[in-house]
Amino acid sequence: FGRMKPVIVVHGGAGRIFKEREEGSRAGVVRAALRGYDILKQGGSALDAVEEAVRSMEDDPHFNAGCGSVLNEKGEVEMDAIIMDGKTLDSGAVSAVKCIANPIKLARLVMEKTKHMLLTDRGARLFAQAMGIPETPGEKLITERSRERWRKNLEPDSNPEEFQKDLGTVGAVAIDSEGNVACATSTGGLSNKLIGRVGDTACIGSGGYADNHSGATSTTGHGESIMKVVLARLILYHMEQGLSPEMAADTALDYMKTRVGGLGGVIVVNNSGEWAARFSTKQMSWATVKDDQLHCGIYAGERHTKSVDEALIFESEGF
Repeated sequence: FGRMKPVIVVHGGAGRIFKEREEGSRAGVVRAALRGYDILKQGGSALDAVEEAVRSMEDDPHFNAGCGSVLNEKGEVEMDAIIMDGKTLDSGAVSAVKCIANPIKLARLVMEKTKHMLLTDRGARLFAQAMGIPETPGEKLITERSRERWRKNLEPDSNPEEFQKDLGTVGAVAIDSEGNVACATSTGGLSNKLIGRVGDTACIGSGGYADNHSGATSTTGHGESIMKVVLARLILYHMEQGLSPEMAADTALDYMKTRVGGLGGVIVVNNSGEWAARFSTKQMSWATVKDDQLHCGIYAGERHTKSVDEALIFESEGF
């Protein structure tokens, strides 16, 4: 029953990454992947690894999750997150949560401390208080960029659709040395969305899915399209039919594009440790670590590789 070689894959969102933000996005996914891998390397669980990787990106203002989330129509941050355990199919999610720094932590607590899978808005806030999670003033989560963008979208001739291109949902999937898989996804949603809008991220099977029998996936892109095809579960279905992670991802993304005109991106790991990072948008920042090798990219067909040791030195010196 040999021990599995652990693998982690992370994404920082599919869409269009503006030139001046590329470096930060790349550094952010690399840092998240290294942190998650460190946990796996020490024999930690896939669940802990994906939670830590996503938390790292929630704390990074380059991404649309946690600090740096986009604003809804009223200029507030409302966030969604999900985590799932491939061993038991247990999952925890929160939607439309405000004033907490790390929605992914709250999702994990929903999974472990309640009999439920999804808490929303006020109920999620009460639960966070009961769990002793400190409130973060809403302003603390708002970056100048998010506010700027919100203002632009309010202008009468604006087209929020145009601005949705750089979505920046974050996610992670992993397999640990025990062979358990897990996924985690977190987002601030769509800019200038209606109050109470919940996208794919908090929905099991859409924003993410993990099952030891096949693998784990986390998605990003146009939430309503992802929900229509239940994208995460669809990818695992294709893997159950014998497709490789890459083929399964491409097949599902292709279906979403032709059937509902939706674009997105996904990261996948199967139960034998093969991985993929695929997208139908212009770009998606992603990083993965397997066999002490770090791979990362943003553009289609782009892949940089270096050893983890090299990456860690790079990391400590700053990019």
